[in-house]
Amino acid sequence: MKKYEMLLLLKSDMEEEAREAELAKYRDIVSSKGGAVESTDKWGVKKTAYPISFQSEAFYVLMKFSAEADAVKELDRVAGLSNAVLRRMITKAE
Repeated sequence: MKKYEMLLLLKSDMEEEAREAELAKYRDIVSSKGGAVESTDKWGVKKTAYPISFQSEAFYVLMKFSAEADAVKELDRVAGLSNAVLRRMITKAE
């Protein structure tokens, strides 16, 4: 298994319960594909460099995990379909 980092920009006006449910969905995907989530760092609401979908603030989350390639593809697919996610980026960790 390789190590990855996933940076999520969630809508800043989400309720805490909805935000936790969204993050739990991604943790469940990693664990169901045989991976393991090492950490989930919530950076909080920060101003974006430019407006994304007419929003100038987003809730930043960095999730570090180990998984196979099929889990990464599924994470990217599900995050792309979610209305709560403004941007996402998955990279290999060193």
